[in-house]
Amino acid sequence: MRTIRMKSSSKKFLTASAIALSLGLGVAGAQQAIETAPSDISPEVQQQAQEAANQNQPLTAPEAKAPGQVMPDSFADLVERVAPAVVNITTTSVVSQPTFGQGGPNFPEGSPFSDLFRDFGFPGMPEGGPGAPGGPRGQQRSNALGSGFVISADGFIVTNNHVIEGADEIEIEFYSGETLPAKVIGTDPKTDIALLKVEHDQNLPFVEFGDSDSARMGDWVPALGNPLGQGFSASTGIVSARNRELSGTYDDYLQTDAAINRGNSGGPLFNMDGKVIGVNTAILSPNGGSIGIGFSMASNVVDKVVNQLQEFGETRRGWLGVTIQDVTPDMAEALGVGDDTKGAMITEVMDGPAKAAELQAGDVIVEFAGGAVDDTRSLVRRVADSPAGEPVDVVILRDGERMTKQVTLGRRELAEGEGGASSVTSEAPGASDMMGMTLSTLTPEIAAELGVSPDLKGLVVREVAADGVAAEKGLAAGDVIVEAGQQPLVAVSDLETQVNDAREAGRKSILLLIRRAGEPRFVALPIQDS
Repeated sequence: MRTIRMKSSSKKFLTASAIALSLGLGVAGAQQAIETAPSDISPEVQQQAQEAANQNQPLTAPEAKAPGQVMPDSFADLVERVAPAVVNITTTSVVSQPTFGQGGPNFPEGSPFSDLFRDFGFPGMPEGGPGAPGGPRGQQRSNALGSGFVISADGFIVTNNHVIEGADEIEIEFYSGETLPAKVIGTDPKTDIALLKVEHDQNLPFVEFGDSDSARMGDWVPALGNPLGQGFSASTGIVSARNRELSGTYDDYLQTDAAINRGNSGGPLFNMDGKVIGVNTAILSPNGGSIGIGFSMASNVVDKVVNQLQEFGETRRGWLGVTIQDVTPDMAEALGVGDDTKGAMITEVMDGPAKAAELQAGDVIVEFAGGAVDDTRSLVRRVADSPAGEPVDVVILRDGERMTKQVTLGRRELAEGEGGASSVTSEAPGASDMMGMTLSTLTPEIAAELGVSPDLKGLVVREVAADGVAAEKGLAAGDVIVEAGQQPLVAVSDLETQVNDAREAGRKSILLLIRRAGEPRFVALPIQDS
């Protein structure tokens, strides 16, 4: 679950993959998730769910008893209908963690329990001993818990990418208590969506996506999932807002006051028809718990991503090859067009489709592929949703005249070099100045100095300019930047790429995921003048 922490007057962003448990290899009495024994689904409804699966039909809400009713008497019938398609997800990965001497338990790095046991003299854990930073490290089995939902009778499952990222094993638990291993079909870190698959000897009950664009502020929405490892829990609320942006170029979140906590990551947000209109992903919170401000990635975004992952195992987004910014009334006046003109103004044309079509800096894109362009955000999404390699009509304003250009889109993933060798090759750890910080690649030696895992990848903050934006946002020497724009960093050039992408999308800031003393948090840094 991505947690947006609030501190003082600023918003701090955090990410935590649901619930994290650490189990020492070979240690008896391993910690386990709380077992649940669901009993709220009647045998009749279970039979109806299986019959629907056998007929390849999605689970839906029961017919409303009172169509004109403003508030339902109960959500029980709806929850009972769709619950068989909701799953708990447990991931397992082996990581390097500090060990606390013979006979001592193994806790996650930075866990308060390690300090507790050391302070009270647990055997094998003297102060400054093996468990201290720089001490011996051992292999640990780390578990994380999340949620998901089945979208097809043949076993495709949707969840958040951060729930399964880096997992060696993925286990799916169904409402019936049955567990199955899952494999990853594809992931999209840009929208934090992952598609999994399980194999079963019979059809599985499933749910379908609804139209998130039709959701209105005030609509009732139930959220189902695995909060805090409790398993198969339901909460309800309303749609508090639509079209929220958090950190990514393609963000389109529904905001809800339904209780969403760690462990709900990847779970479904339903409308009253029993259709999924969101994937629960993030919360805004001062303490990591729900305060009624949760965010679900809109189904109309997720559905398109899932279709591509299902067909190709990856996303294939269109690419125009321009940097853009919104058209303000002052800009419209300066361009000699009406001050009510909407669109996206091109600020730079790169080598690529736009340049081949003779688009120019200063052109204002007002239509793309037959649809109006209101701002940079709408253009970025329209381009991304368009297939690469196919021509589209782009209507522009140039020198006050309206004209149409035909552009054959490229593929964004190829233009960005995703999947290439450069994404896994670290550069030399020389220091670079950027956004008011001196940065260098995190090496195992530096990690040891900082007392963090040698497996951690990212950029270490060497210095922070006192009068820079980084200092203003609270960054400090010793912080490790592990993500920018929801993309992992292994080199300073990766950060430069993400900053350029954010500028291309017309964003004024970029979201950084940092770790300080083992604790993650998000910080938004301005990039326009960096």
